[in-house]
Amino acid sequence: MAKTIEQIKAHKNQSEPLVCLTAYTARIAQILDRHCDLLLVGDSLAMVLYGMENTRGVSLDMMINHGKAVVRGAESTCVIVDMPFGTYEDSQEQALENARRVMDETGCAGVKLEGGENFATTIERLVSAGIPVIGHIGLMPQSVEEASGFRVQGKTDVGQEQLLKDAKAVEVAGASAIVIEATIDSVSALITRAVAIPTIGIGASAACDGQILVTEDMLGITGDQVPKFVKQYAHVSEGIERAVESYAQEVRSRAFPGEANIYKKKAS
Repeated sequence: MAKTIEQIKAHKNQSEPLVCLTAYTARIAQILDRHCDLLLVGDSLAMVLYGMENTRGVSLDMMINHGKAVVRGAESTCVIVDMPFGTYEDSQEQALENARRVMDETGCAGVKLEGGENFATTIERLVSAGIPVIGHIGLMPQSVEEASGFRVQGKTDVGQEQLLKDAKAVEVAGASAIVIEATIDSVSALITRAVAIPTIGIGASAACDGQILVTEDMLGITGDQVPKFVKQYAHVSEGIERAVESYAQEVRSRAFPGEANIYKKKAS
């Protein structure tokens, strides 16, 4: 049985933090499933899979299709799907309609949306309609153009105060957890102590109730230009390149396909 959103919510202040990663395909979900508590079908797939400059080009259909794939591959993890840019900001009715579609068509456990105080009423509306929500504060990739780029959050007293207000507003609205991205360590720890729901850090603090990274960043697939908060546990892209180089050499030398790789007519 897959972990439920209630089990994720109950993980507040546990000695063992939540293990979370992104997933966009069924096979990756299968591989991650045994090791993770939560898989996020993140709109980061815009850059990771589609080569876009930011997350704003992702459509609802794209998120739903990848969400379906991850749900098929995951057996024991809680699967959450990002609400992409332009699908929840205009009105609560728009947010509710699109969130219901994500839930109904993917079978995921809940949705995630970016925003603090400014989207508290939207979160409340979704939760009251039976749609579990994970919030997202700090650096919000969908808003980087308005925020003048990817900047670490919580550096000033004013910024810290707003982050605390955002976290509290998201909690009161009924969110099950909060992602804190690219936020000063001490501020992230303060937020974690201030709210009664789990915080999931990405470039935040080891004091958070869980941690998440983009899987391809962590595996070294997306290249060397990764944020400071990423630790690369492997360099898979190097292994892929070596394998492709060997394949190309064998094809050009006619060493592949060999006898073991071709079909022959059986003697009658």
